[in-house]
Amino acid sequence: MRLAFILGEIGTGLRRNLSMVISVVLVTFVSLTFVGGAAMLQQQIGQMKGYWYDRVQVAIFLCGENYGSETCAEGAVTDEQRSDIEAMMDSPAVAQYIENYVYESKDQALSHFREQFENSPIVDTVTAEQLPESYRIRLVDPEKYEVINELFSSMPGVDVVVDQRELLEQIFSIMTVASFVSLSIAGVMIVCAVLLIATTIRLSAFSRRRETGIMRLVGASKLVIQLPFILEGVIAALIGAALATGALWAVGQFFIEGRLAKEYPDTAFISSSDVWIIAPGLIALGVVLAGVSSMLTLRRYLKV
Repeated sequence: MRLAFILGEIGTGLRRNLSMVISVVLVTFVSLTFVGGAAMLQQQIGQMKGYWYDRVQVAIFLCGENYGSETCAEGAVTDEQRSDIEAMMDSPAVAQYIENYVYESKDQALSHFREQFENSPIVDTVTAEQLPESYRIRLVDPEKYEVINELFSSMPGVDVVVDQRELLEQIFSIMTVASFVSLSIAGVMIVCAVLLIATTIRLSAFSRRRETGIMRLVGASKLVIQLPFILEGVIAALIGAALATGALWAVGQFFIEGRLAKEYPDTAFISSSDVWIIAPGLIALGVVLAGVSSMLTLRRYLKV
């Protein structure tokens, strides 16, 4: 009997404040979608770091003709200088840091360039002579880049030593900033959701003040009187959280897996299944926000 009464009161409250309930659902949906989007970005950053850091290389670019850098003042790299560089990489003191290395000639560099920029209008204007020779080194520990840089950057015939991880860090930094922006927007939307929930509960309590007064007179407990109001806000937040989870799953399924993963097969992307790791947190956040804001509102506007 008591459960049926509570469910009836919830239904009455939702019908009387339908427009406000829909507003709560939409604002909760938008705010939790931004929270989930930020979480997905962090998952993607972690996935890419784990994938690319295992494949990151250090590139030792060799001098060519008419290079303007100070290290190439003596002209293009010679065979003797190449031999010295390889001897240094094979020496016991340096080999412990190097997993493997390969030499890339100008022609190989041009071939790789054409593969990477096959859709670019500049691909046919670049020649092999414009590209440098290089050694591509995979380190045992990518954190030891500075050791390689110090050893090889001053050697004759070396133009510059480049850590590809620095380029990746720039990309990860941009993604991290994007996730913080998403969280900031989510924070504003969450405040809006809390205020809307509080307003909805306040209006519901005001419109049913006669019923609550009668309930107090007949001895109904504080929990029985307040629970329908609290559950109204929780139900609206749960619907919003469910919609946010569905939207994030759709992004993962149709945009990330259906498009990005196919266009960039060499990049490690998260999948739609990763959304289910985020989903419990979104639902819990929605329930907590709705429950706490409802309870605080009832303490102020519904004296029991």
